[in-house]
Amino acid sequence: QVQLVESGGGLVQPGGSLRLSCAVSGSISGPYVMGWYRQPPGLAREWVATITSFDRTNYVDSVKGRFTISRDSAKTTVYLQMDNLQPRDTAVYYCNVARVALGGSFWGRGTQVTVSS
Repeated sequence: QVQLVESGGGLVQPGGSLRLSCAVSGSISGPYVMGWYRQPPGLAREWVATITSFDRTNYVDSVKGRFTISRDSAKTTVYLQMDNLQPRDTAVYYCNVARVALGGSFWGRGTQVTVSS
């Protein structure tokens, strides 16, 4: 099994920055995809960014140029650097790991990000 714990959320003013972290434990050997998703108030969960085991990254258009996903080489932590935050970025942010070869998709419990003046 894989366990994920997010941290780093909080309240920030528009234009500010936050760095989310996701601590990963358990077996994720083989190809995988690590990602961040978010769920704004009253809306469905949506994809934000992913990084593969081959370091390929992808972003939803609304965060391109503002957010950066990365991971450490030991595969124990995945990060989401969020710059120039806007009120529309307010959401609960969730970390996800999908194991391509071993199977399984795992979620953390989420961390709240609120962008408000």
